[in-house]
Amino acid sequence: MMNESGFFVHPTAVVDEGSVIGKGTKIWHFCHIMSGSRIGEDCILGQNVMIASGVVLGNRVKVQNNVSVYTGVTCEDEVFLGPSCVFTNVLNPRSGVDRKNEFMSTHVGRGATIGANATIICGHDIGPYAFIGAGSVITKEIPAYSLWVGNPARQIGWMSENGQQLDFNRDGIAFCSQTGEQYIFENGKVRKDW
Repeated sequence: MMNESGFFVHPTAVVDEGSVIGKGTKIWHFCHIMSGSRIGEDCILGQNVMIASGVVLGNRVKVQNNVSVYTGVTCEDEVFLGPSCVFTNVLNPRSGVDRKNEFMSTHVGRGATIGANATIICGHDIGPYAFIGAGSVITKEIPAYSLWVGNPARQIGWMSENGQQLDFNRDGIAFCSQTGEQYIFENGKVRKDW
């Protein structure tokens, strides 16, 4: 049941005062939403999710079970974070060394997918509609619409906004197999042809 603010919080979840949560968002079992975080409208946070202070999630973001989103991470609208995917925010952590002033940012572009158990090393942005395969380890910038797998991850193709792999012809044109939308490959980048 939605509360008076228009979002749902399971009784086992903890939402700290000072967090901002959009209308229609659902926060499930054992989640912790820290003060200073911002969560958009119509998001779904699965079981055992932690959203740290300073994190920003856009609208319609889905965060699956067992994901911790640490300070420095921002996600645009319609991002999918798969079960147990991992974000880091320091390159050289040590328990005995305070590195909070060294947090690095990671920006996840609109519509991107990060698969289950993938690890995103901080300081590397993920472009809109990129697709990171399950278990991949990201150690570099990820272009829009690109498909990455492995450890360390390597690019193996391109994806449509609908999540279908694109097959470009000699003229650099591909069509989404489900929507028929056209994509153009030029200068090493993919764009949707409006």
